[in-house]
Amino acid sequence: MSLNRREFLELSAAAAALGLSGPSVARAQSADDVIRIGIAANGPRTSDPNQTTQGSDNWATEQMYEQLVRPEDGDFATTPDKYVPTLATEWTTSDDAKTWNFKLRPGVQFHKGYGEMTADDVVFTYKKAIDDGTNKTIMSNVADVVAKGPLDVEITLKSPDVNLLGTTIFSNNTCIVSKKAYEELGAEKFMTDAVGTGPYELTRFDPEWGSAMKRHDGYWGEKAKIGAVECVYIADTTARTLALLSGNVDMIEAVRAPGWVDSMLQRDSSLQFDMTVPGSFNTLHINLTRKPFDNLKVRQAVMYAIDRQAVADALKPMGGFMAGLQPDFFPAGFKTEALPSELQYKYDPEKAKALLAEAGFPGGLDFDSNCSQREDYSSTMLIVQEQLRAVGLRMNLIIGDHTAYHADNRSDKNTLAMHSSSYPPIPTQLYFQQLSSKSEVKADGKGGGNYSHYGAAMPGIDDLLAKALMATDYKTYEDTCKEIELQVLRDLPLIGLSTLSFTVARNGKVNLGYPVKSGYARWRFHRATKSA
Repeated sequence: MSLNRREFLELSAAAAALGLSGPSVARAQSADDVIRIGIAANGPRTSDPNQTTQGSDNWATEQMYEQLVRPEDGDFATTPDKYVPTLATEWTTSDDAKTWNFKLRPGVQFHKGYGEMTADDVVFTYKKAIDDGTNKTIMSNVADVVAKGPLDVEITLKSPDVNLLGTTIFSNNTCIVSKKAYEELGAEKFMTDAVGTGPYELTRFDPEWGSAMKRHDGYWGEKAKIGAVECVYIADTTARTLALLSGNVDMIEAVRAPGWVDSMLQRDSSLQFDMTVPGSFNTLHINLTRKPFDNLKVRQAVMYAIDRQAVADALKPMGGFMAGLQPDFFPAGFKTEALPSELQYKYDPEKAKALLAEAGFPGGLDFDSNCSQREDYSSTMLIVQEQLRAVGLRMNLIIGDHTAYHADNRSDKNTLAMHSSSYPPIPTQLYFQQLSSKSEVKADGKGGGNYSHYGAAMPGIDDLLAKALMATDYKTYEDTCKEIELQVLRDLPLIGLSTLSFTVARNGKVNLGYPVKSGYARWRFHRATKSA
């Protein structure tokens, strides 16, 4: 049974009026052969994986499309050898890591009768991503993609990339789409009726409701166990929560705020929670162009004043600790005890006060910072605000609209700017986006995500980053990234506040068929089952 947003809100309001707080509500229950997820957004924008601009749409594209390789379901591939064959069955790379060859899986069928996938579809997909994709950065190192035969593809790079499988191949933008379907439907229609090879195919795209899919019976692998998937958009937190508790949906995108999981379990102890680890990386940019934060002692005072373990603990069970900018199980990640003692920055408010006095601020200082009203941002920054106040760093926190907050950050209007983003175990992605001088923020909004001006206001890690990106063997890459971690801890333009698991709450009757350990904020439902 499909519900529109009005019906969802009416049902939720009725549930609230009746004081319903558990799964016993038997209204518009999700059918046994349907997985229905409540998405925390207003509506879908596209079904073309190459054109997605909001992460919520990826829940549907994850079911409908595939890349040449993938990690195991529910996980990240922390090293290149952990990717598994998907639309490609094998691959090789040259000694200089600039030429990659992929052998395609024979007999893979596109949805809706569009025929067998060939190398021409792969070439078309990649060139489409290069020419007009929404994430051209990940394609910027690709020099050419050519078909060497019906089932053979060669990708040549401008510079070496020992991590190509993670940086480019396993990406939404390189999900393989049907060239024939795109050319027949045209770009505009393809946005809402795209054709892939995944375990589910699109049956409905409604910008006021969501996306519906059915099992792809011609799928090359094991067929999906559940017959249909519905991604229903319910932006309102209360309505989305009540939709789960009443059984209108099987799972929802969770609220990533302190205490939410415990409060849900109090209402329904049978609920299950799937959490990616690490999830989002919550980082804090210190604007080096705002005095007195150009003074290293002041930045060190900030670091000693923030109890990062307490920040992580406040967000439990979703929060995690980072000694640097990478989780300790990611490449280049450190455990605290493995760092030089002077770079461990164990919580020490008295040392923070002493550093402020040495910097010329014995009585502390006052400053403004902007913050998003979204729960994961505001809850974290309110904790940081109290910790800084305790040492005399009096931050006036200006909390406002989430979209406007990001626009202001992009226009260099913040002093301590929190950023939250999910990254794969490829550390150079975070370094490039948040620390490279090439990504320096600009007042006109045309710059990047380096809100600290690191590498411009002071020497940064550009040379080390270039060395890592040019590495032709994985050990050199990893060792160089560890050098970057240490350099950033010495300079403190950016602080790793915590990780925050992306979380889904689901009805206990739904079994995904695999554990969610890590990965992006989306996972597949093709192995899922539902008990009565």
